Amino acid sequence: MTYQIALLLFIIVISLTLFSLEQAPADIVAVGILLTLILTGLLPSNTAFSSFGSDAVIMIFGLFVLTSALVHTGVVDMVGSAILKRTGDSESGLIAMVMAISATLSALMSNTATTAFLLPVTISMARKTEIDQSKLLMPLAFSAILASSVTVVSTSTNIVISGLISRYDMRPIGMFEMTLVGIPIVLVGLAYMFFIGRHLMPEREGSEDLFEEFGIERYLTELLILPDSPLIGKTLGESALGRDLDLTVLRVVRDKQPYLPPSADLTLEEGDLLLVKGPRDEIPKIKDVTGVDIEAEVKLSLSDLQSKHTVIVEAIVLPNSPLVGRTLKQVWFRQRYRAQVLGVSRRGRRIARKISQIPFRAGDQLLIQGDRRNIARLDENNTFRMIGTVEYERPNLERAPFAIATFAGVFVAVALDILALPVAVLTGVLMALLTGCITSDEAYRGVEWKALIVIGSMLALGSAMEHTGTAELLATGIVDLIGQTHPVWLLTGFFGLSLLLTQPMSNQAAAVVVVPVAIQTASQVGLNPRTFAIMIAVGASCSYLTPLEPACLIVYGPGRYRFADFLKVGALLTVLVYILAIALVPMLWPL
Repeated sequence: MTYQIALLLFIIVISLTLFSLEQAPADIVAVGILLTLILTGLLPSNTAFSSFGSDAVIMIFGLFVLTSALVHTGVVDMVGSAILKRTGDSESGLIAMVMAISATLSALMSNTATTAFLLPVTISMARKTEIDQSKLLMPLAFSAILASSVTVVSTSTNIVISGLISRYDMRPIGMFEMTLVGIPIVLVGLAYMFFIGRHLMPEREGSEDLFEEFGIERYLTELLILPDSPLIGKTLGESALGRDLDLTVLRVVRDKQPYLPPSADLTLEEGDLLLVKGPRDEIPKIKDVTGVDIEAEVKLSLSDLQSKHTVIVEAIVLPNSPLVGRTLKQVWFRQRYRAQVLGVSRRGRRIARKISQIPFRAGDQLLIQGDRRNIARLDENNTFRMIGTVEYERPNLERAPFAIATFAGVFVAVALDILALPVAVLTGVLMALLTGCITSDEAYRGVEWKALIVIGSMLALGSAMEHTGTAELLATGIVDLIGQTHPVWLLTGFFGLSLLLTQPMSNQAAAVVVVPVAIQTASQVGLNPRTFAIMIAVGASCSYLTPLEPACLIVYGPGRYRFADFLKVGALLTVLVYILAIALVPMLWPL
């Protein structure tokens, strides 16, 4: 073992420890690892930085943009609503549906692309059902990875291995050659996640705490049932306000009667006023629901509503504000400030009164709509302190067919081997921009840059393992250790090696290192090299132990997971996958 290999192994141990302890953000740790590799001479700077231009980084960048296009055209909301209509607000039903859809899509396209596509859909459904999204996102990523062995196009790792073995005079892996192994892995893996794995996932803060943690306050607002509303005659349960808009109905006011309890069987009538509570970003969407409007907006003039200078802002009531201790009516807020309060949030307290009857306190947060100049005056006279603008644009539903066609076209092109996945994804990004599905500013805002930094930096670590010979040393060590034992143990060794290397390295890089060694070893001892190639394909896609797999990285932040969470849930799943692989692979591809 050389000095460079020993140093790199030490860096890998330290990096995994830092990721596990989570004393620093993952992107900072990753950049630190990248710089350490360069400064210690383990990897030339040009090779290290080239990782950020790798196929994996380009592909994930493009996928973030394409999924943002699906969000901006309303496709995500439509898919989420369709799923919720079938599952309701049942956590078990939602987990089962998410995993089934994820595994099905991942069998036909990249597991990373599947996770990226379903991420915003799953988060939206979690918010609407008030289920902790950490309960849904890990099953989403794991089910996508589980389907990696169903078809040859399920993951690019299979395609890489298929190309490698063709160099050794073996036919490429067929489209459905691995299906008899892949389907049992999917079925057993999904059953494990549903019955066992989801109960091993950590309990995080509740949904209300989640909103506060990320500064997404829940606001009280008022909905008016208009005369032509299709909700008239329907019950609250049938209205699906909670499912479609993530709104909680607190009270119903009818004909100035005392508050009616918001039971699911309460029939709605024209003129009913609903006191509802919902996330800041969902309240402006009420305008898109036919027959319902924000009660405050009904009082605004049409010109006010259509003005391009109208904005929605969040503001905090300051201690010296004339609103402290008084209601909106008492200070003639609308007439005095030429603005309208759409919603109210008082952190830590449940408010169930009409907005016009609430005496405000210092620190209350308001959702205010008005002309930019009038809003600016509110901030200037120390009445309120503005803390942000709520950006809301109605989904561009006219462009939804273009977004769907673009996303589908990308993966048809890949499945038919017309374009490589990164090229197809970038082509899709260009089409999404040219067809108006998304603007360039919206595209850049939709990219999770931290995930790209972690992926690029960790790919550099994989490159260092190849550059220093560390990966080859580990491979030959496996051969020396168990090369003369029973063939099943030799298969196990290469499965374990590919599983080990795929954690810090990309799946494809791990396969490139291990497959040639395995084929040469199998040939020397008179075994079937194809058996080893298939076993390595399964092992290289078994990325459940750390969040460094791209599909896992995509859900790592939004799910508020810790590094050890993946080991806790993924360890037994990895064992199950190995048991199935070691039983089925030698049976279907005899040694």
